[in-house]
Amino acid sequence: LGGRDPLRGERSADIALRLSALRALGRGNAPAGGVDEAAARQALAEARQWQRALAQTGAGDAVAAGPSSPAAAAGRAPSPGALLAYAYPDRVGQGRGDGRFLLASGRGASLPSMQPLSLAPYIAAAEVEDADGESRIVLAADIGEQELIAFHGEAITDEVSVVWDRTSQAVRARRRLMFGALLLKEETVAKPDPERITAALLEGIALEGTAMLPWSRQAAQLRDRIRVMRRFDSDLPDLSEETLIATLENWLGPHVSGIRSRDGLQKLSMMHVLEAMLTWQDKQRLDELMPTHITVPSGSRIPVDYTNPEQPVLAVRLQELFGLQETPKIAKGRLPLTLHLLSPAQRPVQVTQDLASFWRGAYFEVKKELKVRYPKHYWPEDPFAAVPTSRVRPRP
Repeated sequence: LGGRDPLRGERSADIALRLSALRALGRGNAPAGGVDEAAARQALAEARQWQRALAQTGAGDAVAAGPSSPAAAAGRAPSPGALLAYAYPDRVGQGRGDGRFLLASGRGASLPSMQPLSLAPYIAAAEVEDADGESRIVLAADIGEQELIAFHGEAITDEVSVVWDRTSQAVRARRRLMFGALLLKEETVAKPDPERITAALLEGIALEGTAMLPWSRQAAQLRDRIRVMRRFDSDLPDLSEETLIATLENWLGPHVSGIRSRDGLQKLSMMHVLEAMLTWQDKQRLDELMPTHITVPSGSRIPVDYTNPEQPVLAVRLQELFGLQETPKIAKGRLPLTLHLLSPAQRPVQVTQDLASFWRGAYFEVKKELKVRYPKHYWPEDPFAAVPTSRVRPRP
């Protein structure tokens, strides 16, 4: 390989053409046109010299049999490409169909012009010239995929990847045969390791965020109540998004065994998952300090919206609060609710944390507007003393 090219001006990089010319000359045939006879005879002489040297060391039989491999043990002789792959494993290339190849080293390389070797699925390059970007292939031989596997099985890694696929929103398990950076074969794994499935699922949830989990209204409210409660009791679990993502294996892992997809997650009860994170005492304190509902003067039980941990919201029709002197508070009076006062049509007309000030001032402007829109409804002059109602007017 280090001598002068025995084929003068040959544009093809295929070593097989050179070997064919050398064999013909070695059998006593006249050199064909284009053959550099001196270079060819020099190559033959060096080959004989190597054969004699190997015979003297006792390695001749091993060389004749070819490198050790299951294929060699079965009596199959390696092709020139297979032999080159032993010498230059990092230069085994996988074809891209246009004379360009991905080498096992991870680099790209290409033939200088289109030629039969350009369409080879795999090659082993004997000589390459480095360049910016892709290297230039000077000499190479083709090698079949099955031959590569048969003679170089020890260099092939069998990898099983179990990963979250964002496109299908599911865990995908694939088996890959790799020769360096080259993907020889890929297939689906029907029954991957269950622990790896769970790990990949949790990685997917970490990527997508906990919003992909099936939060029922009740579960979302419990999560938000705990988040607000932590302002007053840091012993409760930290349910911030950052902490939930960082600790998925601890709090969610035990509940997702066997689940492989976003669709599969829908069978989860997030209420059950969250309750498993709380002690009985935690639940008691939570119910006491962060109630799910507030009973307003009209007698209605109105749900508290804890979505904003800084300002829990009570959205209630204005008429249901008549007679209430102060803004309702939670956490034993330490946290006033933000009131979203609604019209009879459940549309917000005022937002306040100071109900008394609203009754004394803004109420009269709001009342004037609502009285025009809803003339049949009850709009008293003194909201402090008025009878609350969830109806159009109070019962007589």
